[in-house]
Order: sequence, then structure tokens, then C-alpha cells
Amino acid sequence: MNPTIQRYFTDLESPDKQAQYEAYQHLIEATRHEVDWAYEVWDQLKEDLTNKDAHKRSRAAQFLSHLAISDPETRIIDDFPKVWAVTKDPKFVTARHSLQSIWRIALAGPEQKQLVMTHLVDRFKNCLDEKNYTLIRFDIQQNFRHLYDQMRDEELKQIALELIEIEEEAKYQKKYKSVWR
Repeated sequence: MNPTIQRYFTDLESPDKQAQYEAYQHLIEATRHEVDWAYEVWDQLKEDLTNKDAHKRSRAAQFLSHLAISDPETRIIDDFPKVWAVTKDPKFVTARHSLQSIWRIALAGPEQKQLVMTHLVDRFKNCLDEKNYTLIRFDIQQNFRHLYDQMRDEELKQIALELIEIEEEAKYQKKYKSVWR
């Protein structure tokens, strides 16, 4: 791993919140593309998924979601349940940030795409008893949109639009449809 990337990971632990934020932003940007250092941080990130610090849990889920495209061993398949668990974190902001990044795992290959899709569809259908379920559903629609924009797979759009139809309240249907304009 190059020294700059190492420094960013070190800066995530800095007492300076601005340094932490900048390091986070740089790492998210770096992981938008395939990297050769994913496995150098993978185990620590996996461990951080259950850390008592909500920021570490959130960042770990987001980074692992981004690093899935740099995972030729497909570790993310076995580790997915742990990442997915953070999308249901007791701290809603942690859960939401994790959910908003989970779509990136689907970019790693067909098996990963199927895994993500299955979980997103199931969550959309079964999240009514969760607090802030309308935000969860909106984020799921946004995930579908991101995937569609990346893959141009019409099936993704069709599934998303079919999910919107199960929403009973017109104002939320309208909100979810706004993602597709």
C-alpha cells in the first residue's frame, strides 16, 4: 500500500475531525476504482463492522462495499451478512450511510449483484416495521438508480418500478418515483 493511502487510514483515527473527514473522502474516492491494497485492510475493516464506535462501523461497511470491486477472491460473498447487518445498525445514521453504499458490491460481479438485489428487494418489501422505513425505501430506490446508471440494465429499473407500486401511500410513491426522473 502506498504511503498516502496508509496515511489516510491513520488519519481516520486522528483526534482532528477535519483530518478524519478529509481522509475518509480521499479513501472513498480512491476506492471508486479497483485498488491493489484491498486485502491489506480487509480484515481490519471486517472487524470494525462490529466496533463499539458507530463511525468505525459505518466507514467499515462503506469501504468494504467500495472494495468489493477489488476482491478477486470474492471474500465479500462470505462477509456480506456482516456488512448487511450494519444497514440495520441501532444508530440510524450509521445504518443509512451503510445502506447508501451497499449497491457498490453489486458492481463486483453477477453473484454479488444477485446477492445485493435479493437483499434490497426483500428489505423494501419487509421494512414497514422499521423506524424511518420511508427513508430506507427511498435509499433502496436510490441504490437501484445508481446500479442502473452504472450497468444500464433495464431489469434493475423494472424491479425498482415494480417495488414502488407496492407502496400504498401516493405521496411516497411520488417521492420514490422522483429517483427515476
